[in-house]
Amino acid sequence: MTDRIDTAWNTLGSLPQKTLQQLFEQDGRVEALSGRIEWSSEEGSSGILFDWSKTHLSDDLLDGFETLAGACDFTSKRAALLAGEHINVTEDRAATHTAERGVGAEPAVEEAVALHARMRLLVEAIHQGALGEVNHLIHIGIGGSALGPALAVDALTRDLKLVDVHVVSNIDGVALEQAFDACDPATTMVAVASKTFTTIETMTNAQSALKWLADNGVSDPSGRVVALTASPEKAVEWGVDETRILPFAESVGGRYSIWSSIGFPVALAVGWDEFEAMLAGARAVDEHFRDNDGRDNLCLRAAFADQYYTRLRGCQTRAVFAYDERLGLFPDYLQQLEMESNGKRVLTDGSPVTGPTAPITWGGVGTDAQHAVFQLLHQGTHLIPVDFIASIAPGDALDPAHHAILLTNCFAQGAALMAGGNMAGDGKDPARAFPGDRPSATMLCDDLDATTLGALIAFHEHRVFANAVLMGINPFDQFGVELGKKMAKDIEAGGAEFDASTTALLAKAGLG
Repeated sequence: MTDRIDTAWNTLGSLPQKTLQQLFEQDGRVEALSGRIEWSSEEGSSGILFDWSKTHLSDDLLDGFETLAGACDFTSKRAALLAGEHINVTEDRAATHTAERGVGAEPAVEEAVALHARMRLLVEAIHQGALGEVNHLIHIGIGGSALGPALAVDALTRDLKLVDVHVVSNIDGVALEQAFDACDPATTMVAVASKTFTTIETMTNAQSALKWLADNGVSDPSGRVVALTASPEKAVEWGVDETRILPFAESVGGRYSIWSSIGFPVALAVGWDEFEAMLAGARAVDEHFRDNDGRDNLCLRAAFADQYYTRLRGCQTRAVFAYDERLGLFPDYLQQLEMESNGKRVLTDGSPVTGPTAPITWGGVGTDAQHAVFQLLHQGTHLIPVDFIASIAPGDALDPAHHAILLTNCFAQGAALMAGGNMAGDGKDPARAFPGDRPSATMLCDDLDATTLGALIAFHEHRVFANAVLMGINPFDQFGVELGKKMAKDIEAGGAEFDASTTALLAKAGLG
């Protein structure tokens, strides 16, 4: 298989590179490299358009990448993922996040349905006042246990907010104090999200939250805690009542966990129906990913472009710009999803990788970013693929001119990156010259609601998996986060020896 993979890469590397302008001379390019994923609801059909026509993908490249996917055994590995096989080889377990949405091995789907039912009972009990008046939730987690809920709460609570949710991940006490200042302890619950229920940052913040409740007259602080964990016995030991423990499967990874009980703060903030709508959007993408092959699989097609730019064009970063204020946290979410999943240096068999893996994911919100980082995108020396995300329907009720200007700017930036030009009247001023031929892709949503958000997240999950298969790495472990944490524990324990610089810094801070 290695020989077939090497041959496929060699073939791809030998193909002639055309400019975007040259590629657009061919009729039908937009139709060939655009596709929709749709779903139905009571309001009718809706979906997302994925336009990859402003990338350098050509028929020859797509043929070559389809050959590469075959050499990498993509079809079988996709089937293994969805069948619940132990595709996470380094930790010898499955990755069952799609089962949380109803697509996967039957036992995993049945377990997810049962755990969702348990979560729904608690969410609706809180909304109905069974646990007293609850106006605020402080959700404490870190990494995937915080980024997913933070993204969804921020995106979906602009028009609907049943409970005021504050997500805290940073061990810096300033973050927790900000949440305290915004909440009334008499009507506040605390969600502690930790897969192992031992994560030091999360458990330290949780202890401080309990102390805050006690210091402010709450007689039974632990009675205000909901535990979201794959280790329910640890939550019981910590003092959480079993009726307020919402488990999730060990095979659901942290950065893939918003679909599980980690989504509790989302359901509490906007209601169970909205949480289910998010699951439905993700399920629509799961079904597309499962049922389509080659370039017709839009998640895999995106991975073809990703691999073209990282491996064949040497691009070290990929930028994501959401032209929608509600998706302000989406680039942050993708940073963890993509860089923690695919930022690896060994293959699944433990041998070194022979090329680049994940690029650095970064981005921001349009139109703010246009007046900051777009200078480099248009005229800098780096070639940086860009993803634009926008919604046809506005998220505001103001003069339609606001949204028209927003979308106009989004589409114009992609056009300008591709076309280039010279802003000087005579066209001769090099400082005003734009080289063009700079790639971008656009994800244009009909509307940005819970279903669409679920679809966007799931699309990128499968894009990450497709990239991992093409690179031959495991996207479901994250050992790279452990070494620094171990050293931090060594410092706390005392007696450990470090380099002279670290030793001096510890002494200066009073920690040595």
